[in-house]
Order: sequence, then C-alpha cells, then structure tokens
Amino acid sequence: MSDTFVAPIRSWLAEPMPKDVGKAIERLSLADDVQMIAVMPDVHLSHQVCVGVAVATRSLIYPDAVGKDIGCGMAAIAFESEAGVLRDARRAAEMFKLLRKAVPIHRHANRELAFQRATELDPTQLTAEPIAKVAQRDGAVQLGTLGRGNHFLEFQEDDEGRLWLMVHSGSRAMGQAISDWHLRFALKGALGLRYLDGTADAGQQYLRDMEWALRYARTNREIMIQNASEVARKVLGAQAIADSYFDADHNHVRIETHQGQELWVHRKGAASARANEIGIIPGSMGTESYHVEGRGVEDSLCSSSHGAGRAMSRHEARQRITLGQFRNQTQDVWIDPRAAPALKEEAPAAYKDIRAVMRAQRELTRIVRVLRPILSYKGCRN
Repeated sequence: MSDTFVAPIRSWLAEPMPKDVGKAIERLSLADDVQMIAVMPDVHLSHQVCVGVAVATRSLIYPDAVGKDIGCGMAAIAFESEAGVLRDARRAAEMFKLLRKAVPIHRHANRELAFQRATELDPTQLTAEPIAKVAQRDGAVQLGTLGRGNHFLEFQEDDEGRLWLMVHSGSRAMGQAISDWHLRFALKGALGLRYLDGTADAGQQYLRDMEWALRYARTNREIMIQNASEVARKVLGAQAIADSYFDADHNHVRIETHQGQELWVHRKGAASARANEIGIIPGSMGTESYHVEGRGVEDSLCSSSHGAGRAMSRHEARQRITLGQFRNQTQDVWIDPRAAPALKEEAPAAYKDIRAVMRAQRELTRIVRVLRPILSYKGCRN
C-alpha cells in the first residue's frame, strides 16, 4: 500500500465533471504539500492547473495554481443615472468611438504618462532586471488597457434600473513575465508540477513580484474605470458615484487560516468569498452578472466561482457558432460592430449557464445585485 497523501477534494458543480478535468484535479491532489482542493462550478481545463479551483498548501508555492494573468479580476462602479440613457443607438455608437481611445485594447500611445499615475508601481521594486525591463517597456504602455480573450468592459443595468460599469482585466504582460521568470527557478515535483519553497529566497522573490503584479492589475482596472466613466459623463451625462467603486481579483496566492491551519491558498479563476466579502461574478456577453457577498464556507477555502466558465474551447466555439447565432445571442446588447465578426469565441453559448453556476454555489455566496448587459466592449483575437 502506498503512503502517498491524497488531498481531500470538495466540489460545487453545476454539471458532471468532464473526464479530463477530473483527471487533472486528481493529479493535483497528489502533488507535493497540497492539503486541500476546492473545485468551483465554473471549473474547466487549463495549463497544468484547471481554472476554477482553490488549492491549499503548507509551505510550497505553485505559480501554475495562480496562473499567468496574476491579479486578473473585476471592478465595478455605479452611476447616478438610470440605465435608460444608453438605449439610444446614436449614443451607443459615440460610446464605442470614445472608448476605443480612452480604453485601448492593447496599448497606450504615450509610454511616459503611464507610471506617473501609479507611484506604487516603480519597476525597480521588481526582483529581477529582465522583468523590470518588461515593466518599463510593455508594462508602461499597457497600464489602463483591456486586453483580449475574455476581458471586457460592460455597461449594465441593475434591478432598480441604475446604470453600472464593470471591467474584467488583469496584469497584462506583467503577470506572464513574472510567472515565466520565476518558473525557471521552480523545482519539478514527482507529478511534474513545478513549485517554489515559500520560505526560501526563490519563493519569497516570487511572492514579492506577485504582489507587484496584483497592484498593477488593480491600478489597471481603476484607470479603465476612471477613463470609461469620463466617456459616460461626456456622452450620457452620467456621473459616477465614487464611493460605490469596488474591486475583487481571482488569481492570487496568500496566507490564510482554515480549519485551524495557516495555509497558502492559491486561487486560479476562483474568487475569495470570506464571510460578508463583496465580490463580482460575471456571466457572458448576453447574460446577467452578479454582485455577491461571501458566506465564508471553510470547506471551499472561502472561495467561489469567478464567472460562468467556458463550456467550449475557443477553437470549438469558432468552429461551431455562426455569426448569425452570435448576433442572435447578443441581440439585446450593444456590440462594437468592428469587433462583432471576430467575437464568436466569446458568444454566450461558449459559456456555461450562469444561473446554474449560481445555484450550484448558493452555499458559498449570497446574491446582492443582478445586472444585465447593455453595452459590451471587448477586444478580439484577430
């Protein structure tokens, strides 16, 4: 008989777990020092560690259990205006025109202005010269930009008819640069997963750079919220309510106490859901999103889903979903006409049913507010 420790796995699923996802999680449960795993209802396959899991260890740090987009998350702000101000096609077209300049998809034109807005993002604070150079080059021009894939900026209507703005983005090139750099120094475990000792210099350096990336991601979202709010003021006459702003990320690792133990809790596509903690769980381009409060469930490592989760890979969605189907699924949402033909991979049908996801995790979160999309601004993979 083997003495190998198998970490307990708790799952909150909206549908049966695919075999490849189940195998990946079983493999993770056997990895060095893994103590607990919580599987969220939006779980899906990803490189090394699935998206939609929380993983607890005692001393080892797994960069792949955080993911390359360190600090990726959501931010939201309310407006004094009713959502009806954005029902007009002319105003929607003007919004897209100004958003393309105010919130670029890839990069800003002026490198010099970037870090002047964020003194806590001094590139010299990073632990290695190669990633500091990435910060000075890509980090500078990408601060305040959206990125592609499932990142988005969305104007929404809540249950009371109020206008809201939500942004989903992360640390852009910086998270990947930091992750890739530190994985070079990681040790390979028996199952092939690479780890760093959280008590050793290599682990401490990763953690310091990860914290820098978390600050970068939060600042990135804050700048986009500010710039998009100014667009809404100009076009719609809508004034943002400053003290309604909040931010929550879903890719990080940090020390937490669970069941009497101090543990490193890794979240990759999993939101923190401590008791009464506010969070954001988005749906898709054509479905509702949710503001929630955590219930602090220990068995879930106080976590919840970070969204609906993909039901199809991007390749599968491009092959299976027609442009007509995409337009039908998003017919009640303003979509940038320039991007629409390339956004099939982000169609609502490519994602799980967000309502089923929320039902599956009602033990983990309490719904505070339901929001429905009005205008969705996204980049695309050309």
